[in-house]
Amino acid sequence: MKRREFIQRSALGVAGLYLVGCRTAPRRISANEKLNLGIIGVAHQGEYDMTNVAGENIVALCEVDDTFLGAAKQKFPGAKTYNDFRRLLDQPDIDAVVIATPDHTHAVATAAALRSGRHVYCEKPLTRTISECRIVTELARKHKLITQIGTQIHSGENYHQVVGLIQQGAIGPVSDVHVWVNATYGGKPAPTGTAPVPEGLHYDLWLGPVAARPYHPDYLPVTWRNWWAFGGGALADFGCHFLDLPYWALGLRAPLSVQVLDGPPVNPDSTPPWLIVRYEYPAASGRRSPLQLTWYHGGKKPTLLPAALTDKWPSGVLFIGEKGMLLADYTRHVVLRDANFADYAAPSAINSDFTQHHQDWVRAIKANRPAASDFAYSGPLTEAALLGNVAYRAGCKIEWDAKNLRAKNCPAAAEFIQHHYRAGWQL
Repeated sequence: MKRREFIQRSALGVAGLYLVGCRTAPRRISANEKLNLGIIGVAHQGEYDMTNVAGENIVALCEVDDTFLGAAKQKFPGAKTYNDFRRLLDQPDIDAVVIATPDHTHAVATAAALRSGRHVYCEKPLTRTISECRIVTELARKHKLITQIGTQIHSGENYHQVVGLIQQGAIGPVSDVHVWVNATYGGKPAPTGTAPVPEGLHYDLWLGPVAARPYHPDYLPVTWRNWWAFGGGALADFGCHFLDLPYWALGLRAPLSVQVLDGPPVNPDSTPPWLIVRYEYPAASGRRSPLQLTWYHGGKKPTLLPAALTDKWPSGVLFIGEKGMLLADYTRHVVLRDANFADYAAPSAINSDFTQHHQDWVRAIKANRPAASDFAYSGPLTEAALLGNVAYRAGCKIEWDAKNLRAKNCPAAAEFIQHHYRAGWQL
């Protein structure tokens, strides 16, 4: 290759990191038209998301693994295919994108899509770090685009009923919330040794902005949540689902402080298999005193519930109010007003259609209205979930300055609040 050609190609590759897409404003679409969608990440959760928007025109598919990309192409033979999401965003006919990559590439793909004038549905958590989350949230606001985070349970009937009960005062003003999740990731030693990159996997594109490291099968395709480099373990994964309920019902925003009450020793590479975290929120309308919210995962649960009851609720959200308690999960809820739980009766599950979450986003684009869990709402929700991990890794109670993304009392937290990208990548 001639030197001039090499320089031209190299310059084009670097520019492509930032200058993606050529649209400055989204196309206005009527309720009777179909959206032209690009799907970034078509395997696993991406396949689920893709299936739930298949009623629109899927015109572009992006996946770093050629095997998964080929399978998706068979389902949508008219779609153009890409390994690099930046090249997908250069396709001019795309109205909106669905992003279902691992957490560490959520922000770069979402920011590029928003800057190119595309509406975005992004899987949860919205980003891997708090600084990324704030940037993406502000980009959505600035460009006035329709966004949705992939908290499908938000559109289920049970969550709507629970929010209604809390806001109507069924258990009076709420002073405490306990959230526990029967999920665990991490607690792993760093991988050793090397392995060949599987044929058809574009590993450097999978890494995206993360510092280069040798391929290892412990990282992908489905185990990346075990590692800080790529995800945030159970709190980042399920926090956006289960914290969603108190955030919505109580109108929560940024916490005043976050403190880890108990957990295993910090592993610099791997996420914690269990954790107990205390969040404190200021008093607000309908709540005369500050609110405490306690998070548990990895089999840990609140001790105030009898074991016979918690055994029936492997994951749950417990609201404690002046006139009683309300216990809920994805599809069930029950109001408890007897201090000894004598009035407990196992509730019937509510038949919820979580696929409506995708359709809510599609309808919102066509009606030019906010979606149910847009980034203006889900950005602060994601920040709170990620802040629990920051407190754990920094090893201190965090007094949180949300406006400036700063732990006022803990300089060590800054390393885990801010994103750090390898050369050639930026938001």
